Amino acid sequence: MNLSSRCAGFRSHQQHPVSYVRVAQLLHEQNYSLQGNRKLEEGEDHPDRDAQFRHINRCVKRALAAGEPVISVDTKKKELVGDYANAGRQWLPAKQPRRVQGHDFPGPEVPRAFPYGIYDLGRNAGFVNVGTDHDTGAFAVASIRGWWRFEGRALYPAGDTLWITADGGGSNGSRLRLWKLELQAFANESGLELSICHFPPGTSKWNKIEHRLFSFISSNWRGEPLRDYQTIVNLIAQTTTAKGLTVTCRLDRRKYPTGRKVSDEEMKQVNLRRNKFHGDWNYVVAPNSKG
Repeated sequence: MNLSSRCAGFRSHQQHPVSYVRVAQLLHEQNYSLQGNRKLEEGEDHPDRDAQFRHINRCVKRALAAGEPVISVDTKKKELVGDYANAGRQWLPAKQPRRVQGHDFPGPEVPRAFPYGIYDLGRNAGFVNVGTDHDTGAFAVASIRGWWRFEGRALYPAGDTLWITADGGGSNGSRLRLWKLELQAFANESGLELSICHFPPGTSKWNKIEHRLFSFISSNWRGEPLRDYQTIVNLIAQTTTAKGLTVTCRLDRRKYPTGRKVSDEEMKQVNLRRNKFHGDWNYVVAPNSKG
């Protein structure tokens, strides 16, 4: 109950005038303060949480020092495409707000955008593949493949190892078979060894891409209705920061069906080497030898 607003301007039972300032003073004296809601952690802390953070930090520092590519990957929150409200405000002529739908509970026929991001830690550069179908393991790896083809291999011509830091769940989850199978196909095509490090459960906010890329994209398009796919691509590509962030964005209209089952036989094709420390989170997918 908001005591200050309820009491302001009223008299108490003793007929003493009470203002909102006085109510605030009394509350402060009793160790109260104005506080907003605080989000809890996403899950229980894993006992090896901090050890995994240290492991990722060591791997990233070593790779960057050696000039090897290190990317942070994830899917940004899916977005409604159309005249729907977008959080935030922007400067517009007085009393001329942008008009959008009065509700944002659309049916499945309303298109969605799935921005999958690749953040290059060494170059402070982002690459975003905006999908129009589904966020699957195949889509996640297709996005990484797109980054490598359009940017990565030209920037790192001598590289034979690609380091990837990713969340523990979602389309690039540590337990997702399709993610690993698609990584194997990419490794075979590119000749790269893919060294993967997953963040522990409930710690996705520590993934670099969240606060070095996605947060700036959200800030750049605040208050702007995402009316169509081209608007989304343009707004993402226009994202910059004072520290030199640049972003490339592409639209991906390919189909990525859900429900793809990966058999045990298919998993045997994955040339996977698990790290001694938490091999479920840290592993290498190497190209299969050509026989």
